[in-house]
Amino acid sequence: MKQPTVERLLARDRLIVVTSLLSVVVLSACFTLAGGGTGMSSLAMSMETGPAGALIAGVPDMVSPVIWTPGYAVVIFVMWWLMMIAMMVPSASPAVLLYGALNRDRGAWGALEFLFGYLAAWAAFSAAATAVQGLLSASGFVSAMYMNLVATYLAAAVMIGAGLYQLSPMKAACLDHCRSPVEVLTRHRRTGRAAAFHMGLVHGGNCLGCCWALMVLLFVGGVMNVWWIVGIAFYVAIEKLASGGKRVAQLMAVVLIVGGVTLLIGSLGARA
Repeated sequence: MKQPTVERLLARDRLIVVTSLLSVVVLSACFTLAGGGTGMSSLAMSMETGPAGALIAGVPDMVSPVIWTPGYAVVIFVMWWLMMIAMMVPSASPAVLLYGALNRDRGAWGALEFLFGYLAAWAAFSAAATAVQGLLSASGFVSAMYMNLVATYLAAAVMIGAGLYQLSPMKAACLDHCRSPVEVLTRHRRTGRAAAFHMGLVHGGNCLGCCWALMVLLFVGGVMNVWWIVGIAFYVAIEKLASGGKRVAQLMAVVLIVGGVTLLIGSLGARA
């Protein structure tokens, strides 16, 4: 017995969306592992520094300032954006599929347009991260080799700041949105040509508000440190998808603050 035409179309549209999600994640992950166009292997660098990263592990590093050309800035932006896609799309996939289910009349295109809006939000973050990295690199605060902060007190401040943000009302509100997109997507449902893109942008903005401080931690472990990339991506998925995600976020706040304070005390002790 043949499936009704509507059911076949829905199944086909869902397959298109799932295939697209898998494709962007796999391609972005492969590009990131290959070094993101920087000419340096992220896998090789990660093996040299280990899970702790060059700064914490005390790996000899090159810290001379880097002269950024417009072309190099574009490479770093693409690296950040594709890295964010590989890290964030897996935990955002349920929301993308949910939007497609709520807007079946748009077919697969509605969900994909929602995804484009989501990725646009993280493109904005990637542009900001690129600008920050450029300024820090020009000042000699970021390693030219491993792309991590070279000053222990700065790394400690980032960890403590990220921990405090984990406890903030904004973090809690954005995490609630990411954990329960059904209510938001139905309550703020829009119509029109750019409705799906706009909703994806809104959802991406909330995910950005939820996770930006965690992404800044990459400056501590190394922007292309695979250990930190995978670890943060896995943690973000737990925060958003696990039943105890909100408690995990509070626990992570404690871990980051204690880790940052320990790192700072160790740094001060080494100077004494």
